[in-house]
Amino acid sequence: MDCRHIQFQFTQSFDAVALQQLQQLFQRTAFWARDRRIEDLATAIANSKPVVTVWDGDRLVGFSRATSDGVYRATIWDVVIDPDYQGAGLGRKLVQTVLSHPHVNRAERVYLMTTNQQPFYERIGFETNPTTTMVLFNQSELEVPRWVRESGEANIRQ
Repeated sequence: MDCRHIQFQFTQSFDAVALQQLQQLFQRTAFWARDRRIEDLATAIANSKPVVTVWDGDRLVGFSRATSDGVYRATIWDVVIDPDYQGAGLGRKLVQTVLSHPHVNRAERVYLMTTNQQPFYERIGFETNPTTTMVLFNQSELEVPRWVRESGEANIRQ
């Protein structure tokens, strides 16, 4: 596949059409993200830096984002390439583009969450690190500490 016309872009906001395309891309490509709502996607994008999109004309064919403190830790999230475009090196270039951003490339460690694609990421330079990954599933029944309620931080996501 000739991909010379494919455009990679750093993005900080999505219009309604792009958000809908992103939701459809997740539904087509990512079993772990099929039920994401457009409102939640917009929030995730707003709280991520960088956000990298891949376009074939006006068609969104790839996406990834990262969160970082800019010094110590960064995490890459949601790496997706449309199945029609897989195998052409776009996924590698997408991850490399995220890694090139100053919020990520200055971080001491870059983490990445993946379910089935460990060999792909190992070819880019990532290593399996079973000793540091833990997860806390959101438990809405947990009581919010009083100091958080009083600061207004508890009202960020409703």
